[in-house]
Amino acid sequence: MITYKEVSSNEEIKSYIRQADASLVSMGYTEHSFAHVTRTAVVAQNILTELGYDERTVELAKIAGFMHDIGNVINRIDHAQLGAVMAFRLLDKMGMPPEELAQVICAIGNHDEHTAYPVNAVAAALIIADKSDVRRSRVRNRDIPSFDIHDRVNYSVEQSSLKVDSEARTITLVLTVDSEVSPLADYFEIFLDRMVLCRKAAKFFDCSFHLDINGVTMM
Repeated sequence: MITYKEVSSNEEIKSYIRQADASLVSMGYTEHSFAHVTRTAVVAQNILTELGYDERTVELAKIAGFMHDIGNVINRIDHAQLGAVMAFRLLDKMGMPPEELAQVICAIGNHDEHTAYPVNAVAAALIIADKSDVRRSRVRNRDIPSFDIHDRVNYSVEQSSLKVDSEARTITLVLTVDSEVSPLADYFEIFLDRMVLCRKAAKFFDCSFHLDINGVTMM
């Protein structure tokens, strides 16, 4: 069986991740490199583990999380679908069986908020893990006066964590935000669609999704 360790140490896959992030640097996007994809993989793992999924499904979610943004190496537009096609080629070459490969590429192809849907457990975990990664360290621009809204919102987040309560059937994104850096309205301006998608993904698990900002439940 293909493991997360094999995938995350594969130099070909890592090269695509590096170049994909380099392309996004030139376009002014926040960090989409190894910090983001590794965090996405770990959070997806934690979600499924807490909800009692089997070890192999958890491993597939980690793999999907690590590879989910490689399509940016081709173009930001339709990067989810492009990444799914790339992941198919790479994982098929590594020997992943079709029944597992189908779950991974289905998840990758369904993670962008414009076209995404939580079609299986791996996809639902990937959606929540990816969309909940908001943090100051994702901001590359250090010239605060020139921040755009994405820079301001991410930079304003001082702490971020995702909590899964399997008994209460809740998944909660907990943020500590410096509202002097960015008003809370800015967060909802750019992340509302993503939070709605997280709610749909949580519903797949028969859970409710909540957003807690500075101790106040916003949704």
